[in-house]
Amino acid sequence: MLLDITAPIIPFKGFGEIRLYSTRDKLKELLSSNDVKVKLMNENWIRYDIQNSVELFFHLKNNKLFRITTLDNYKGKLFEKIEVGSTEEEMLEIESSFVYDEFEEVWESDKGVFIEMDAETNNVRWISIYIPELDTENFEKADW
Repeated sequence: MLLDITAPIIPFKGFGEIRLYSTRDKLKELLSSNDVKVKLMNENWIRYDIQNSVELFFHLKNNKLFRITTLDNYKGKLFEKIEVGSTEEEMLEIESSFVYDEFEEVWESDKGVFIEMDAETNNVRWISIYIPELDTENFEKADW
């Protein structure tokens, strides 16, 4: 499996062939390719940084992908228009469901997305999609 850095970002689904809920075994070829950095986040989470394009977050209790985040090299678009580098104004014009979370310092949409802005430029820096279970008590139990 090759990483398509232009694939659309689809909330609650994935980026191209990379699908939320996929196991590490299913994505083994991609995770073991060159230019992949691995970081153990805590006792339950592991993160793979692939070609400075995407970060894949897996829960170690069930080995499933629960979050995908764009990095600097990713060129795909969210809602066909929002991309890394979009302005805050453009983002809110395109998608009115975003609400700013002061505590997390991110823009969140109940459509399964959160966006972090670059503090200096106020442009989109990272776009993350995640599974709906992320905010439930079953998430840490990996019961999904």
